[in-house]
Amino acid sequence: MIRERPDSVTTDKWANPQKMWDERFAKAEPVYGETPNRFLEAQAKGWTPGARVLVPGDGYGRNGIWLARQGFCVHTVDLSPVGVERSRKDASAARVDMTIECADLAKWDWPSGEFDVVASIFVHLLSDVRPRIHASMLQALKPGGVVILEAFSPAQLRYSSGGPKRVDLLYTPEILVCDFVGAEILELAEEVVDLKEGAMHSGPGAVVRGIFRRS
Repeated sequence: MIRERPDSVTTDKWANPQKMWDERFAKAEPVYGETPNRFLEAQAKGWTPGARVLVPGDGYGRNGIWLARQGFCVHTVDLSPVGVERSRKDASAARVDMTIECADLAKWDWPSGEFDVVASIFVHLLSDVRPRIHASMLQALKPGGVVILEAFSPAQLRYSSGGPKRVDLLYTPEILVCDFVGAEILELAEEVVDLKEGAMHSGPGAVVRGIFRRS
């Protein structure tokens, strides 16, 4: 699986995505910042205390650790061993208890019916695995659970604030409607937001945001 995140790397680096992410997460600077994603932060205010949350593609753990600090039961998964180890060290330093797993989302044994929320934050997937992984996110939810998703849309190609530079790695509402077929769509919109998530994810950005509830 090639998993893209919001930055301006060139596509030739994706021949070995694990190596690329290992190098990125090995930098002393938290390249996507330390504060949580704003959309995720806003949505989490309405969740039931102690809710079980799955965060695929959580890198060095900035969103997962923040969620654990809020009292949620968190399970994160990432491709990069370096990112996962950094996440474990930071979670330990923060004195939060969470499950942090290293796995390729295309090969991971996805759970079924276990989570209240799946938070997919800038996890961009190639079209050959994207529908299956998005369907797995929905299947991982308990009935009534929600997928919270934010990703770049094709309009992001006009901006320099990060993200894939390949249109096939960018999401439209129409793509997400197909991927999450059968879910109740609580929210789905494209908009331009002000990104403030570290040095590699900063400035105006064109995103699609969705909330999908499992029936």
